[in-house]
Amino acid sequence: MAGTPVRRVWSASPLVLTAILLAWALALASEFTGVPGWVHHHHLLSPDMAAWASIGLFLAAWQIHIAAMMLPSTLPMIGHFRHMAAAQPRPVAARSAFLMGYLIVWTGFGIAASLTYLGVHAVIEHWHWLASRPQVGVGGVLILAGAFQFSGLKDRCMEKCRHPVAFLMAHYQRGVPAALKLGLRHGLFCLGCCWALMLVMFAVGIANLAWMAPLALLMLYEKTGSAGDKIVRPVGVVLILIGLGMMMFAGPMSIEHHHG
Repeated sequence: MAGTPVRRVWSASPLVLTAILLAWALALASEFTGVPGWVHHHHLLSPDMAAWASIGLFLAAWQIHIAAMMLPSTLPMIGHFRHMAAAQPRPVAARSAFLMGYLIVWTGFGIAASLTYLGVHAVIEHWHWLASRPQVGVGGVLILAGAFQFSGLKDRCMEKCRHPVAFLMAHYQRGVPAALKLGLRHGLFCLGCCWALMLVMFAVGIANLAWMAPLALLMLYEKTGSAGDKIVRPVGVVLILIGLGMMMFAGPMSIEHHHG
């Protein structure tokens, strides 16, 4: 099948488009005001904050992050589902359930990645050489993300995401529970495409605009661009080279400024 049609890419509901624009507005505002820490998982998941407040703030910030980085790349799927669900008895509920399923998958990934980050960070704190060279950890994550660009799993999941009509024709069913299940299924394929690239954001800080913007554009083009499938492996090479460079030339730096 040909690449994803463009005509329905922006046919998602105004609410979804507003969420994307608002998320980017918040990211830009936090960056240019010089106080991005309130949306950084490094600060949100902090022992200085009550556990319930820390988790709540992280989940809120992570939803903003999903809206900014992941929703744009899934707009074709959302648009086609919206079109197909229009004939259902409860189309709004079905669309809401579909999005809920998608968000559940990515929220689960965010929680798992955060807990992993905290565990790794706790170990690194006791290893002064590595703690003073955070570039080594970031470089390792970039190499992992680059290597995943060559995997068969990436290819299979990308095939599903790049052809939303074929995906929906194969799995679409009427009803709110079916819509939730379909959103979960789509979310898993989307996760299979992009988990390694999103993991990079945990290494550099989830509100780091210098990484956030190019990675979001990359994931958008991989899924919707006419040559999106052709850039996957070249991007992998670039990520691996950047990661190797960061690891090879990493010098000690102030630990206090690591997450500043």
